Amino acid sequence: EQGIADTLIYMLQQEGFAVDVFDRGLPVLDKARKQIPNVMILDVGLPDISGFELCRRTLALHPALPVVFLTARSEELDRLIGLEIGA
Repeated sequence: EQGIADTLIYMLQQEGFAVDVFDRGLPVLDKARKQIPNVMILDVGLPDISGFELCRRTLALHPALPVVFLTARSEELDRLIGLEIGA
């Protein structure tokens, strides 16, 4: 949802954060291998990899990384999966 992303980007930048935005998950994983992010805000539904799988793989690289899922999906199972994998 581009409108939500734009608002979130604006708010974070106003607080002084540098923000990297990706519309696919695999480039995020590539960047996380090179640079430790301060926080990751993910959607569950990405076109190339599940947000859950991206979370798992990134946390395998950086176990202390804070991860937040921001998604339109509201199923309780999605929330449980997110919490179980470390978000």
